[in-house]
Amino acid sequence: MDIHQLFLAAVQYDTGDAKRIAHLLKVWGFAREIAHGESVDPATLEVVEASAILHDIGIHNAEKVHGSNAGKYQEIEGPAVARELLAPFGVSEDFAKRVEYIIAHHHHYEETKDIALQILLEADFLVNSYEDSVSETGIRNFREKVFRTETGKKLLDTIYAL
Repeated sequence: MDIHQLFLAAVQYDTGDAKRIAHLLKVWGFAREIAHGESVDPATLEVVEASAILHDIGIHNAEKVHGSNAGKYQEIEGPAVARELLAPFGVSEDFAKRVEYIIAHHHHYEETKDIALQILLEADFLVNSYEDSVSETGIRNFREKVFRTETGKKLLDTIYAL
């Protein structure tokens, strides 16, 4: 799959929404770096990158259908939009389902065995903690409860001088 063409498709989908496009770019960057730091295999890296690019793709439909962009509504609306954007790339059914699963669970913070989901949780928090001005206490609590990768922890510790 051409991950850069997927990025351009997501940007096109979010035309005029610079804030969300910037958010997806930042999450994608952190996700890619965490994945490299954790030495994931190439197939997992592709899932991580696609999931990061598409993680919030359901926001516009969430606002239209539910009148809210709350995480639970993004998780409901996002997988179908992701499948639509992935379709032209001829990805396997397993790949599409895994990306959809990650999108549908990227606001669930219980422990997961799916390294791609874990990486996305951490990358999204690295960005959201800055964008939402999360307190140091909140950042420390999230680190303790959610962060599992050494690369994600190191980035969080370095960015916030923990």
